[in-house]
Amino acid sequence: MTTATATAVAFVVYSCKSNLGVAESLDLAETPMQTVNDMFVVQTQNGTLQMRMEAGLMERYERDTLSYELFPRGFAVYAYNEDGLLETEITSDNARHVKYEDDRETWEAFGNVVVKNVINKEVMETDTLYWDRKNQKIYTDCYVRMHSPDGFIQGYGMESDERARNTVILKVFDNYAVVVQDTTEVAIDSVNFIGPLLKK
Repeated sequence: MTTATATAVAFVVYSCKSNLGVAESLDLAETPMQTVNDMFVVQTQNGTLQMRMEAGLMERYERDTLSYELFPRGFAVYAYNEDGLLETEITSDNARHVKYEDDRETWEAFGNVVVKNVINKEVMETDTLYWDRKNQKIYTDCYVRMHSPDGFIQGYGMESDERARNTVILKVFDNYAVVVQDTTEVAIDSVNFIGPLLKK
């Protein structure tokens, strides 16, 4: 090997070595095992739509005793009744789904949580909401306010079935109700209403 060749090889090795960076140590506990952008999930039973969920970003983490999923860009859940009509909407700024080794699981929504029962025309707002999937109920201990055709109610703590059909505010204060209603008024479900076919 000539002196010129040895110098060229040494120069290449030296040049490559100087440009290589040192990788930082990776903490697997803080690194998501899976990420999903623009997540869209549909749940059906016997061909009937039961639920759909949308999220801008999902991150899955694995720990020794549990695994959990974070939704840092918020999520939206839409639940349908037995006839396939949209009944309940739940939206929030953030959410978390935790699975434990003993098959328990919890769903938590937090940050501007809005629960709408489209059919009952009820809108409930709170900061944090929990969903007990096993017992099919939603609940919170936080401040809650709810608007409905029958009036306005607010308080601390709430329990309801998971479709928000029978909502109970636990510690109520400063609410009002509409006492007189027009019994001839016709309510139209504007979300699920298809309407007549128009002639062209």
